Amino acid sequence: MTDQEAQRNDSAATTLVGRVVIIDDEPDIRTALSGVLSDEGHTVCSADTAQAGVELVVEKLPDLCFLDVWLPDGDGLDVLVQIRKAVPNCQVIMISGHSTIETAVKATQQGAVDFLEKPLGLEKVLLSAQTALRLRRLTDENENLRGRIEEKYRLIGESASIERVRQQIQRMGRSQATVLITGENGTGKENVCRSIHAVSERAQGPFVAVNCAAIPEELIESELFGHEKGAFTGAVAMHRGKFELAHQGTLFLDEIGDMSLKTQSKLLRVLQDRQIERVGGTRQIDVDVRVIAATNKELREEIAKGSFREDLFYRLNVLPVSLPPLRDRGEDIILLARHFLADYCRENGEADKALSPVAQKMLRAHTWPGNVRELKNLMERMSILVAGNVVEAEDLQNCGMSIPSTEERVRPTEDILSSCDDFRLAKARFEREFILSKLKVCGFSVSKTAEKIGMERTHLYRKLKQLEIEVESEEAARE
Repeated sequence: MTDQEAQRNDSAATTLVGRVVIIDDEPDIRTALSGVLSDEGHTVCSADTAQAGVELVVEKLPDLCFLDVWLPDGDGLDVLVQIRKAVPNCQVIMISGHSTIETAVKATQQGAVDFLEKPLGLEKVLLSAQTALRLRRLTDENENLRGRIEEKYRLIGESASIERVRQQIQRMGRSQATVLITGENGTGKENVCRSIHAVSERAQGPFVAVNCAAIPEELIESELFGHEKGAFTGAVAMHRGKFELAHQGTLFLDEIGDMSLKTQSKLLRVLQDRQIERVGGTRQIDVDVRVIAATNKELREEIAKGSFREDLFYRLNVLPVSLPPLRDRGEDIILLARHFLADYCRENGEADKALSPVAQKMLRAHTWPGNVRELKNLMERMSILVAGNVVEAEDLQNCGMSIPSTEERVRPTEDILSSCDDFRLAKARFEREFILSKLKVCGFSVSKTAEKIGMERTHLYRKLKQLEIEVESEEAARE
């Protein structure tokens, strides 16, 4: 038994069938291929010219195409390019009776998965078809997986601040420059990084994430740059670091503010030279990596304290992204809560659940110190612990959530004074906190709040819209 026969027998139990188009000007070839492939369960149609073949591919959207190199009205290699452009997932097998190595190499470079010489052997045709169909299935599975990953890390929200971040992501995707993402814990820094990677030219390359705060200082250099065998006690084999693993892709350095000064110095050199040296090694290794860093620290303060290198900060901060805390995205809170609740209900096999009006008010009133991550975790608990189809205020209270106390309501103002140096931004944040606190006291009644703070109701409605505070209209509530 030949190797081809053995491979075919091994895979017989998982034989794939698909839609196949044959483009060849020889009737005997079309008839023979159609017969063989049809006997295996494939749906087959054929064309005898380049133009008719391309039209057939566009119409049928096949999984696989057998394409002759020489056609009466065109070059098969040109047809290959047209097919790959029109139906990218269609796998193409080139066939020819007068092939050269140069032609075969060029066909492979332009996307052909195989190159068969005439006369065609039955076993070779079937084996090549199975290989191509498995590649097609793998491609589809990868695309589906990529889609699920992108959906998982999609930025959700309709606030002006999150829309600005989305616009930044689209612009940054066209660049190769380093990015520095800042924001409080739980605001979605990794989501932003993955989104930038997904829209960049490196989207097909690897995405590698490193939490700098979670790796002991004595190990982080090995994790980032790798090590040679015998570099230190326990280094029993060569180890490739994250930079090598992320070659031609994106490396996400989370919590960069917790990196030691020694490692910062080596990172700076790598960003400048685009080369790494493994721990215990002497050879310089070229790396093509886009670095995106993130931190919840104020790096300028860390620079002033001497715990972060100023030159590294400027090297990383080429494209800055600042993520707003959830408390500043009031109108997104319920949108996010519903999204997470639906996701976790589906994931846990639970019936869909809604949020009662009072529960929604509690969610809006909360200050969210843990930001989006805190809201996400809360909705996961609700999907599991709530027996009914509606999440009530009592359910939130049972999970430890409550209307903020007087002390908690004062804290945001103190945060503004300590963290905000821009007068206009501080004024806008104070207005938001002030109005939110009065709305809570007045049970989220706009009329009562307007009367309490001495403002016309219509003026207050405009101010709520300006500050992106979502409050159900009292007319709708009465209905």
